[in-house]
Amino acid sequence: MNRIVGSHDILLVTLDTLRLDVAEELAAAGRIPHLARHLPGGRWERRHAPGSFTYASHQAIFAGFLPTPTAPGPHPRLFAARFAGSESTADGTFVYDTPDLVSGLAAAGYRTVCIGGVGFFNKQAPLGSVLPGLFQESHWEPEFGVPSPTSFEAQVARAEEVVAALPPEQRLFLFVNVSALHQPNWFHLPGATREAGDSRATHAAALEYVDRHIGRLFAAASSRRPCLAVVCSDHGTAYGEDGHTGHRIGHEVVWTVPYAHFLLDGAAR
Repeated sequence: MNRIVGSHDILLVTLDTLRLDVAEELAAAGRIPHLARHLPGGRWERRHAPGSFTYASHQAIFAGFLPTPTAPGPHPRLFAARFAGSESTADGTFVYDTPDLVSGLAAAGYRTVCIGGVGFFNKQAPLGSVLPGLFQESHWEPEFGVPSPTSFEAQVARAEEVVAALPPEQRLFLFVNVSALHQPNWFHLPGATREAGDSRATHAAALEYVDRHIGRLFAAASSRRPCLAVVCSDHGTAYGEDGHTGHRIGHEVVWTVPYAHFLLDGAAR
């Protein structure tokens, strides 16, 4: 990471609420071709989320604690604040002397930009301002939020505008919280109804919707120089498993998440 930081732009995408099993099934079935072409070996990595809901998980992610591999560790981290006794800080870890990754990258010369999605990024109340407040620049519109059936398209369009406005020499750390997977997502499945509500099938349809547009995001992020992309879920969600619906619970479908990181070289189009 010490060769990446300073030479590459960095893109962090959280596919909010995406379940591991749905992500794996769609990749194996060829239903998310634009994401799958970048996954190492065409497969997601199985990891454990650092939190069971958006706020907790993103606080950890922005502190450098990305989802953790499920095999026994310790596992070297990509990014870490300088902290005595850290067992997951290795020679290749980018170590920063600030409280969080966002300000650490800003100190390294990056323009830090947040394109929010779910309510914890909407800046409509003090709680919804905490996470976007870490960034030098943050964006949220109602069109980016969970009730919008075109949320990801709107987010990608804003990302393209952000990239186009930057001076060529300016390094960029771009964060996008994708809200489309989060409930309500029934409108992404043809024939589904509000009355029937969300299901595992509508969740899968939402991921297919994201996949149809994510190539534009990858192309924008890598349009000026090579880019490191980290794409993961912040937590999963339940659709009736053991009587549970939703998240902020300690269930397997919530704690296990898909993860991948890879390099974009400008050929992502």
